[in-house]
Amino acid sequence: MKVEIWSDIACPFCYIGKRRLENALEQFPNKEHVEIVWHSFELDPNAKYEQGKDIHDILAEKYGRDREWAIQMSEQVAALAGEEGLSFDFSKNVPANTFDAHRLIHLADKQGLQDAAKERLLKAYFTEGRDVADHQTLVELGAEIGLNSEEIKNMLSSDEFGYDVRVDEQEANHIGVRGVPFFVINRKYGISGAQPLEVFTDTLNKAWSEEHPLEVVNDNGAGMCSPDGNCEV
Repeated sequence: MKVEIWSDIACPFCYIGKRRLENALEQFPNKEHVEIVWHSFELDPNAKYEQGKDIHDILAEKYGRDREWAIQMSEQVAALAGEEGLSFDFSKNVPANTFDAHRLIHLADKQGLQDAAKERLLKAYFTEGRDVADHQTLVELGAEIGLNSEEIKNMLSSDEFGYDVRVDEQEANHIGVRGVPFFVINRKYGISGAQPLEVFTDTLNKAWSEEHPLEVVNDNGAGMCSPDGNCEV
């Protein structure tokens, strides 16, 4: 069973949704048969660090509200993250373009480290206040999960995997993804947003049962009772 996820590094609900899916998989009896595939999605392809502006200033400007409102919203999101065991520190957050971080995830996928790269980048952005647009930072983070530093540097100095990021984003547009996180199970069921645990659990079980229907070995009715009260020996 395949679970595909479109998400961005700079999306707090993508991190929360990742944890909720992982918690659902811990309760899923067939989790070893589930393949997770991460797809790129940039919430703001033109994002860049602006000197003197923090995440609260940017949010306030984006939604036409004041800074206090933005701080309150960040605190509410941080509280939701805390319920999933995540520690968000928006006071250290460095607004950044995530294109190169997505390319790093594609590089990691070549070595079976895609999920590790996604997790490390999310933690770096939301918990540690690292600049995920900075190339040296990406080299360090990639090396931490087992990637070769020189290979990362060579990738970042080229346009490698840029096409892969764009293909992911075009596919998201094709299937109607309007926001992230967006989860697609077996290319049949879509889950939009960081839904409650039971939504993930129910959808995983439904998709699995359809993919692996129960096989009745013998249906001659012997030794059973039917709902109308008739019993056969």
